[in-house]
Amino acid sequence: MGSTQREARALTEWLAAFETALGNNDVDAVSALFADDCYWRDLVVFTWNIKTLEGRDSIRDMLGAMLGNVRPHDFTIDGEATELEGVVEGWFTFNTGVAHAQGHVRLINGKAWTLLTAITDLVDHPEATGHHRPLGTVHRIEPERPNWLERQKEHQARLGHSEQPYCVIVGGGQAGIALAARLKQLDVPTLVVERNERAGDSWRNRYRSLCLHDPVWYDHLPYIRFPENWPVFTPKDKMGDWLEMYTKVMELDYWSATECKSAQYDETREEWRVDVEFTGDGERQTHTLRPKHLIMATGALGMPNVPEIPGASDFNGTLHHSSEHPGGQGYAGKRCIVLGANNSAHDIAADLWANGADVTMIQRSSTHVVKSDSFCELSLGALYSQEATENGLDVDQADMLFASTPYAVLPQMAGGMGALLRERDADFYERLEQTGFVLDFGGDDTGLLMKALRRGGGYYIDVGASELLIEGKIGLRSRVSIDHIKSDSVVLTDGEELPADVIILATGYGSMNNFAAELISQEVADRVGKCWGLGSDTPKDPGPWEGELRNMWKPTQQPGLWFHSGNLHLSRHYSRYLALQLKARMEGIDTPVYGIPEVHHLE
Repeated sequence: MGSTQREARALTEWLAAFETALGNNDVDAVSALFADDCYWRDLVVFTWNIKTLEGRDSIRDMLGAMLGNVRPHDFTIDGEATELEGVVEGWFTFNTGVAHAQGHVRLINGKAWTLLTAITDLVDHPEATGHHRPLGTVHRIEPERPNWLERQKEHQARLGHSEQPYCVIVGGGQAGIALAARLKQLDVPTLVVERNERAGDSWRNRYRSLCLHDPVWYDHLPYIRFPENWPVFTPKDKMGDWLEMYTKVMELDYWSATECKSAQYDETREEWRVDVEFTGDGERQTHTLRPKHLIMATGALGMPNVPEIPGASDFNGTLHHSSEHPGGQGYAGKRCIVLGANNSAHDIAADLWANGADVTMIQRSSTHVVKSDSFCELSLGALYSQEATENGLDVDQADMLFASTPYAVLPQMAGGMGALLRERDADFYERLEQTGFVLDFGGDDTGLLMKALRRGGGYYIDVGASELLIEGKIGLRSRVSIDHIKSDSVVLTDGEELPADVIILATGYGSMNNFAAELISQEVADRVGKCWGLGSDTPKDPGPWEGELRNMWKPTQQPGLWFHSGNLHLSRHYSRYLALQLKARMEGIDTPVYGIPEVHHLE
């Protein structure tokens, strides 16, 4: 028997046994199909949660609680099984009582090592796409029938006024509009509230030199792909224009220049009171919305971390956080101190140098640096690249492949990335370290990916600033911080004093639940707890282990409150699961949630 037949037979036999055991409600028989070291990652379909079960006992407990409600059936292999280094893997589809779903399994010696199950759509509530797309018009002549534009204006005049939205999304950047687009296709009345004047301003208003560090194949939004001539790395203003276009062509209900001032949850009515403020008829007006669900899409991380540095109020120059930095223009000849050494710090320091400033970077702790081409090739290339596209792997398939690896398994798959980088770019790293720059490769040699998931920062994708450091064009002080500030200088923790006209605090961001504290209450923020991180017990990601990103795209300890964020890839992929959870609730589908984690950390 050829290897292809062996792989197909292994997958077929396992899937048949899995379906039979599930159909018989035989939890022990199901768990026996898994290896001793096993992981089942479920995206909503079994748990109405985003949850990874680790070990047979956890799988057995989940099925004991949820199997009777799920009723999985109609398992069908989707595509060919493959084998690599003794691991057989393959895709399949199945249905539940209320949903269509997709699955992926990796088998070792006939037992499941990893299993992914993911909801794709609701049986009775499909997206308005493909065969379900709207007709757009009715081909008959009627007197005074409104056209598309008139119907749009009428709808926009109603929603939020005479008709209440089911969902309000706070934040109209990439995450907010990706989710709004999903909800639009599911016919869930949704308002996006954005404080900036125009969609896309969250990108336009950043520092002048900003470009995406991720390549185009990684950055598509739902439903509309970037065109074939789109640049590999998108400039910020071009991205802003794309997001603005997207809100229009996707017909999103988007209230720009509108600030969300406060929100309170009515437990009796199970709805929110959300007060927003905007300019109408020439004056600021307050308006109240009453959605059932409130989604925080206020940024990839939380509010800016602004350290309290003694003497800051005595400084005669300019001092601001990186989030407020307008760009390097106007700083020619200025003595600039950049506190921090991650992406924003490097980008800002390089832009200041290019505009004629005298720049010194203050590196407080180690940073993972990876050259852009190495990152794109070694970390993303197999799934998100021109080659992957030409080999028939579209972005949705790539997203599912990426999601099929549980976070607990990622470190062993990414292990050795640091060694690969050090070998590939040995000269680069040697020259960078000679400047005194303190490097790391993720602590456990896993590189950028795990740092991003664990803490949302701590790295720089090099697009040129490292060479400026190597050449001495940007000054560097490492393993120190700013002890205090004088009127025209900063004093470092080692006693050195540096003259300064400008201080930029590239000191990162806090947890997204800080936005909940500001908008709702500290009590609710504490009830929800820290957002982001896996509980890996590594720097800035305290334990215990949770196995999924804290509070992201899933139910929280506060009814009706959700968090949606991340880069373009995460915003695109996980918006599907959040949208389907919200649609199911709107339609009155029973959504018993399994395994909402306890709160261990507040920020």
